[in-house]
Amino acid sequence: MPDNQPTEIQVKAPRQIQLIGAELAIVWEDSREDYLDGEFLRENSPSAENIGEVDVLGQKWGGDGPRSFPGVKLQTFEYVGNYAIRPVFSDGHKTGIFSWKYLRELAEKRPAS
Repeated sequence: MPDNQPTEIQVKAPRQIQLIGAELAIVWEDSREDYLDGEFLRENSPSAENIGEVDVLGQKWGGDGPRSFPGVKLQTFEYVGNYAIRPVFSDGHKTGIFSWKYLRELAEKRPAS
């Protein structure tokens, strides 16, 4: 019988990723280029601090929801294996792990400036 389970779309690692000024510059395998600033990335950090986490009893802790972080800059980033980066922000936040898939989703939903 065919497996009717949805398959997760895999996003390949970017061809290039670097910090240019205050923006994270990403060149994807399909040649798309995206530039994401620190405020936007900090607002969308997938960390427990931002989105919360659920304990074994099903209670959610943390994650006050979307907030803005005016003036927060991206200082650097670290690679996490071959699947993500961990940005380090000027406000000291550094616990969000941004997978390639999540970064691509953020880039595609970012309003044009």
